[in-house]
Amino acid sequence: VQLQASGGGVVQAGESLVLSCVASGIDSSLYIMSWYRQAPGKQRELVASIDTSGVTNYVPSVKGRFTVSRDSRKNTLILQMNSLQTEDTAVYYCNAQIASLQIWGQGTLVTVSS
Repeated sequence: VQLQASGGGVVQAGESLVLSCVASGIDSSLYIMSWYRQAPGKQRELVASIDTSGVTNYVPSVKGRFTVSRDSRKNTLILQMNSLQTEDTAVYYCNAQIASLQIWGQGTLVTVSS
């Protein structure tokens, strides 16, 4: 079982990035899939999630800028990030949850410069 995140990089404020998280060993459509992030010196926070019905949830600071979605054919979670701000700089992690089971992927670093 593995979650493989990718797509991080260095961008300037106002630009966009797309993060992907490919799940292997599980059918991710059965899981609540989420993106978390952890900025330097801060706690990890939930950024966006999508449940098994496709209902999405966002932290207020990214609403209207980020979009979380699934590509079920590719067993992949996607985070489209637009209008990036310096405060979005963090390591982004994908997470799969079903009942009390949580699976974490490795992080991908997003750096937004001013």
